[in-house]
Amino acid sequence: MKKIRSIVTENENICFFCGRPNQCEHHLLFGTGSRKLAEEDSLKVPCCNRCHNMGIGTESIHGNIMAEKLSRMLGQAIYEARIGSREEFRARYGKSYL
Repeated sequence: MKKIRSIVTENENICFFCGRPNQCEHHLLFGTGSRKLAEEDSLKVPCCNRCHNMGIGTESIHGNIMAEKLSRMLGQAIYEARIGSREEFRARYGKSYL
């Protein structure tokens, strides 16, 4: 089980998506520069390997375009609820997903 620091969920022992034991972490905002910022902002969730990137086809977040979009939207929504404004999010991450 990988220990993570997340402002999204209090239960870091289980996969955010399926409830299996936590094996890795999924940064809600990822890509060029965004992953580092998401790490700094603790915008990540516990994840099992299957749900993260080892599932077949659309079983994994990174194999499912809609899941990736929803991930970014959740990251921005949590940022706006717990850290700063939409304008601050845009300035920090370069765009808005909402």
